[in-house]
Amino acid sequence: MKVILVVVFLVISLPSFGQGLKANGKVIVDNQGAEVLLRGLGPGGWQIMEGYMMQTSGIAGTQHEIREKLVVLMGEENTETFFRKWRENHFTQRDVDSLAAWGFNSIRIPLHYNLFTLPIEDEPVQGEHTWIETGFQLIDSVLKWSAPHDIYVILDMHACPGGQGTASAEINDYDPDKSSLWEDHPNDPGGSQRNKEKLVALWTRIAERYKDEEWIGGYDLINEPHFDLPGGTELRELYEDITDGIRSVDTDHIIYIEGNWYANDYTGLTPPWDDNMVYSFHKYWSFNNENDLDWVLPMRDQYNVPLWMGESGENSNTWFTDAVKLFEENNIGWAWWTIRKVGDIDSPYAVDINPGYQKVIDYWKGEGPQPTEQETFDGMMQLAENLLVENSRYRKDVPDALFRQLHTDETIPYSDHQIPGIVYLSDYDLGKNGFAYFDKDVADYHLSTGEFQAWNSGWSYRNDGVDIQSNEDEVNSNGFHIGFTDKGEWIKYTVNVLEQGVYRADVRHATDVSNSKFHLSIDNQSITTSLPVPYTGGWEAFTTMSVDDILLEAGTQELRIHFDQSAVNVGSIEFVKEVDAEIDVEFMTADVGSDEHSINLFINQELKESSLANTTGAFEVSVNGTPQEITEVILGQSRTIVIALKDPILFTDQVKMTYSGSSIVSMSDDPLRPFTNIDVLNNLDKRFLLPGKIQAEDYEVQVGFGLEETTDTGGGQNIGYTDVGDFADYKILVREEGMFSVSLRVAAQNSTGRIGFYLVDGSGTETKLIEVGTPRTGGWQTWETVTGEGLEIPVGIHILRMKVLKSGFNLNWFEVSEVAPLESNIENKTRTILYPNPTERYIKILGPAYSKYEMLDIGGSKILSGEFGQDQIINVQNLKTGIYVLLLTNYKSEVTRRNVLKIR
Repeated sequence: MKVILVVVFLVISLPSFGQGLKANGKVIVDNQGAEVLLRGLGPGGWQIMEGYMMQTSGIAGTQHEIREKLVVLMGEENTETFFRKWRENHFTQRDVDSLAAWGFNSIRIPLHYNLFTLPIEDEPVQGEHTWIETGFQLIDSVLKWSAPHDIYVILDMHACPGGQGTASAEINDYDPDKSSLWEDHPNDPGGSQRNKEKLVALWTRIAERYKDEEWIGGYDLINEPHFDLPGGTELRELYEDITDGIRSVDTDHIIYIEGNWYANDYTGLTPPWDDNMVYSFHKYWSFNNENDLDWVLPMRDQYNVPLWMGESGENSNTWFTDAVKLFEENNIGWAWWTIRKVGDIDSPYAVDINPGYQKVIDYWKGEGPQPTEQETFDGMMQLAENLLVENSRYRKDVPDALFRQLHTDETIPYSDHQIPGIVYLSDYDLGKNGFAYFDKDVADYHLSTGEFQAWNSGWSYRNDGVDIQSNEDEVNSNGFHIGFTDKGEWIKYTVNVLEQGVYRADVRHATDVSNSKFHLSIDNQSITTSLPVPYTGGWEAFTTMSVDDILLEAGTQELRIHFDQSAVNVGSIEFVKEVDAEIDVEFMTADVGSDEHSINLFINQELKESSLANTTGAFEVSVNGTPQEITEVILGQSRTIVIALKDPILFTDQVKMTYSGSSIVSMSDDPLRPFTNIDVLNNLDKRFLLPGKIQAEDYEVQVGFGLEETTDTGGGQNIGYTDVGDFADYKILVREEGMFSVSLRVAAQNSTGRIGFYLVDGSGTETKLIEVGTPRTGGWQTWETVTGEGLEIPVGIHILRMKVLKSGFNLNWFEVSEVAPLESNIENKTRTILYPNPTERYIKILGPAYSKYEMLDIGGSKILSGEFGQDQIINVQNLKTGIYVLLLTNYKSEVTRRNVLKIR
């Protein structure tokens, strides 16, 4: 029997996405239809030099000025030789390999038109276009290097024919002696139109050449136009003309459209005119709050078009991490600026200024003699040679901030620190502020605040908030030291202690003051006292201070240096093992706990926990000279005694402590030596005491506001640019219960507003206190005071939130004033305080006597209940982690108070 097998082939029609990337609704997809979130970096300075990246701003800001000045010093031929070498070395295959290894999937190449075609002034036949292969060859090379890594190449016309803006000539090589893209020079009628025609023709030729390239990620038509173009009409017309030229030869690749005024004004540029288009915005030097993109996100939703953050950077690592997190949480791809700069810290590679180039700069500034032709040529060629990866300074903290730190608070070692050995203090761990280090100035937000803030005031070595300076110290130096230190700051190092034992620490330091102090800790436990640092004769006069009797356990640990008082420069610490050393059991330092109700006492050896029982009477604590009630003494970590206090401590308080006992012993039964009236470090954050006045700009955190200088009495800044949902949080301490009023200093041009005040607990839950309406005052700096009554704030430490309920006002300050004590509190006007909160083991209640308590879970079910008198403890260690409500009912007044409690 003959069997016939019939095979049926089904042809399934799949959507075709063509070459490269494509806009698909609100997202960007590849040629298989898979969504792509662009993570890019640009080789700024490669094809177009910008003076601020060459350290020549103010003397030769634009590329044509740099070139003209070099021709004067070393001639046309040498200048051309230098520029060829610059382009050859600035961006290479090794750079692309690095980008792939770090995690980038795209490169935004800033193009200078004059590498592709002649300027209109140099065309042999006016109106025609002479083509140059140089620019195309540069693109071809990047495509060749990128394809094996699946990296997309986005072409960015950074310098358009004539220049696309005049105010920032450096970024587009604008020459005021020639016609721009928008305006004719008096000696060149019709020049701007010819520049437009050349730009259209150039993009058409680029698209013709790369229309079939899979790894071309699209065409960014004009970088940061910035010119007065009313209604955006002229800009849109040019964009549409370029689009028509590109689409006549290439229907596949994305077209990226930047708004006017540095890519952020889309007036006249909506709705989209092409179905494969992406709107690109740029972001620099502004806050990175959760609603900071609210101005641009609606455009994506309204027009069903993707957004791309096409350029950002030039800030600190903290700003980098926060910005990228903001972009990616909103599903927006991004491109960073830039891969390398001359003599700067905020790019992955830094190019050193060699002595020959410095001579050129000094001459141009009028600060040095004219270098010879050979000196100039040698200096410039060395500068070009220093561009190579192997000759650049690699800032590994920058890629780490853009990628790893985005997803973790974990720190990792920057260097392999071993003890015994030298710890170079500039080589602290890689990680975020608050985890690898704590610094008070960590980013520049001057577009939001109106004031520039240097994050690394030494502007050397790394791009974090830690202030690093170069030095010429000849002892235990890697060429850098930590400077500009401030009270409360600290820096962390992962170290490997090879041998347990007693060590000496030799600290290289310099100071020009006489009241500096610092101390060292291991795994958050102090291993030295707070060390007074003597005057050394100047900030560069380094000397060695030796600290004896430091007991270290073997293994990998976290070393920190803490700056306790004033300023000191520190370069390195060498740990030397001491032979057969024995040490007494002594206190090292003490500080106020972050709960603001306790003191941490650090001892130099591990303690027996049982020896701390019944030792509250052995300690004395005073705050501003007044004795404080101690409620508990427990062992925290192995070397840390935690002393709980009845009353909270304010950040301005002076705290001292005495120990006169003999029962606390080490693991080897050696007693802790008594001490008298030691200073307790108080590095608590500022907390406003209420009743009192709070300046609106003195928030702990804020979302959505901008700051501006105020003309109101007293000057300073005010909060502005208010939108519904914007808020600012303030740390407060309320000393006494009562009824309060709140007065607000407000200004508004032509609308009324509304402000709400809330208490915010540890879980972010808001409890409304009061709402206050704001009037029209007739101007944004025409100030009036309005008052709301009926504000009740519980005694204790809180987060107070000021929130915009209706927008349209500026706020300078607000003041909380007591109207009268609560009726239930007149007879016994004392505080009701719960601490610690959050808690793990117990909650203590301080205040008026209560007859009963009830603890409810978040669903309202009763978990615990009971009766007690004044100042009692409730054991909660058997409860699950979560949020609870504690109801306290007074036995006299029957007033019930509701408290939110977090158990962790």
